[in-house]
Formats: sequence, structure tokens, C-alpha cells
Amino acid sequence: MPIRFTSQNIDFELPQTEKVKKWITQVVLQRGKRVGNISYLFCDDEYLLGVNQRFLNHDTYTDIITFDYVVADLISGDIMISVDRVGENAEKFGVPHVQELHRVIIHGVLHLLGQGDKSDSEATEMRRQEEEALTLWNAMFPVEQIC
Repeated sequence: MPIRFTSQNIDFELPQTEKVKKWITQVVLQRGKRVGNISYLFCDDEYLLGVNQRFLNHDTYTDIITFDYVVADLISGDIMISVDRVGENAEKFGVPHVQELHRVIIHGVLHLLGQGDKSDSEATEMRRQEEEALTLWNAMFPVEQIC
């Protein structure tokens, strides 16, 4: 599959990578698009801050930066995620770490699919689409009942 996960400056491995790849692919296909090359880089706050300063002229911490290489219906890009920020946000919002991680992972894909989040209305729509994608995850991979 053309979806890759790596890390930089941290010891991190994404849990259930094959399931995450299937989920991302399904989100893309549901929108009538094709999966191209999507690379995820998991890093710490300082690494992502440096990228934010160097390439976007922003001097702020962020949980995700997405570089869009989409051509027509072929969805491609580089997505960088701060594992530090994801952990803090999970705590702040009172959600499990893996749920917040999945939200941020799909947030980047939604950007590649054309969803913005700069205006209030765009941000509201982004949250709706994130929730829709998280619901799809739960439908694709339901938690097994322990009896």
C-alpha cells in the first residue's frame, strides 16, 4: 500500500498499522478518490515546531502539518504529527489517546481531500467529517466483547 508510517526523534510505533491503512483507504474511496502516496511522520513538539517555522513561517506548536501533493483524484501528501501534542490534547479533551491519534491521522487525510479548517464553518465541517470517519473506524473494527 502507498500509505507509510515513520517516526523522527522519538520512539513511536503506530498501533494496528494495517487497520489504519485500510481505514484511511476507505475514507478516501468513499469520497470517490484514489489513494496515492501518503506518508506520515510522527515526531515530537520541537521537531514539528521547526517545520512550522521553516516552511510555514508560524512560530507556534501544532498537532499536525499537512503538505498536499494531490493531483486530480489521486490523494497524496506528507502528514507530520506531534505525538506530544496528541497526548496533551487527549488529556485536555478527556478522550483516549488512540482516539485522539486517529482523529489527527484522519484530519490530515481530510485536508488532502480538500476540507479546510480556517473559518468557523470550515472547522465545524472538519469536526463533523472527523467524527464520521471515527464512526467508520468503529464500524470496520468493532471492539470485541469479552464474556
